[in-house]
Amino acid sequence: MEAPVTKALPSQILRFADLRNRRDTTFEIAPDAGGRDAVAEALGIPGVKKLRFEGRIAPLGKSDWSLEARLGATVVQQCVVTLAPVTTRIDEAVRRSYLSEMPDFGTGEVEMPEDDSAELLPTEIDLGEVMIEALSLALPPFPRADGASLGEAVYTEPGARPMTDDEVKPFAGLAGLRDALENKDEDSDK
Repeated sequence: MEAPVTKALPSQILRFADLRNRRDTTFEIAPDAGGRDAVAEALGIPGVKKLRFEGRIAPLGKSDWSLEARLGATVVQQCVVTLAPVTTRIDEAVRRSYLSEMPDFGTGEVEMPEDDSAELLPTEIDLGEVMIEALSLALPPFPRADGASLGEAVYTEPGARPMTDDEVKPFAGLAGLRDALENKDEDSDK
């Protein structure tokens, strides 16, 4: 169970009823140091050095909306091998569609729609939450420091010859057979 975030997360609430449905609404969120610290704490990473989320919300037809934004961030994570700090630059396009009615897919087997960014239109959205969600999805899942390597783990019972990583690969046996056949051909040529 994660500890609750102790710092105030960046927030910018937009109510769809307050937006003009014939013009785009632009936004920009660039949290200060305290806000970036809160985001880092919420994501469970050591730090967020830079963070900017800017874009627009535009009307789609009479009652639907689209959000198009750019997420830029510099984050610090721990290397999965050495636990050393790893700094990563993230630049991501963020798209969301807010629909007043979701398409009816019926019952039974359902095919995933092409637009996986569509959500049911809420009364309001918190752009800070959208930013943090987009950042969490963009974080490298297994950050590694330069030169960090897991090495090779070897497990075996006492007295037995340990298998290497190469030997447990699917075609390792075929490589051994190929080598044996090549050696046999070389021996017969002599």
